[in-house]
Amino acid sequence: MVVGVMLLAIFLSALFHGTISSRFALWQFESDKAAAAKKNSALLGPSHGEEEVDVSLWAEKRIWAYKESLLSKTDLPLAVLEIAKLRIRVPVFDGTDDLTLNRGVGRIIGTAKVGDTGNIGIAGHRDGFFRGLKDISVGDEIDLTMTTKKNIYLVDQIEIVSPSDVQVLGPRSAPSLTLVTCYPFYFVGDAPQRFIVHASMASQRPVTGLEPQSTFTFVRQNKY
Repeated sequence: MVVGVMLLAIFLSALFHGTISSRFALWQFESDKAAAAKKNSALLGPSHGEEEVDVSLWAEKRIWAYKESLLSKTDLPLAVLEIAKLRIRVPVFDGTDDLTLNRGVGRIIGTAKVGDTGNIGIAGHRDGFFRGLKDISVGDEIDLTMTTKKNIYLVDQIEIVSPSDVQVLGPRSAPSLTLVTCYPFYFVGDAPQRFIVHASMASQRPVTGLEPQSTFTFVRQNKY
């Protein structure tokens, strides 16, 4: 009985830690953004509630990998990527290692840095944060929010390529964002192709810390 109580206590402690940590990156980003806005414009941002992640389309294994990653890494995101139409709001980190892509999406090393004017390549898992890309369309808006500014992009091209086709990450005629994930979305095993979303920057505006934030519901489903 004593051993059972101890094991239960350990389990509940880990579960509690995961629940708190799962929103830390987005919460910290919002805090940094509000601090920057206060410094630059003397405007106080409102208090934002805890961020929640919609995992209703995710694979079961990806949900657990996401939870485990939150206990292992706590570095802050470079930005937050949002596609309101698809209910996607995800922190952007640097790099595309497994741990990084389990807890968010990652800037592909070698592409433009977040905030620069080149082509920023961002990768994410097809059975996780980028599952919703299956429903994206030309003309959809993609927002990339940093602590002091927001870049607004419009999707202008969608294509499916082989993994060896790295030209999709090359420079474009305008400041751009290229999203990359594996394809097909529901393929069993290692997906043989890549789903590419190209978007060109339409506008840029300063962040005041007063923008309304989306609230997504954490929903768990076993079907995927």
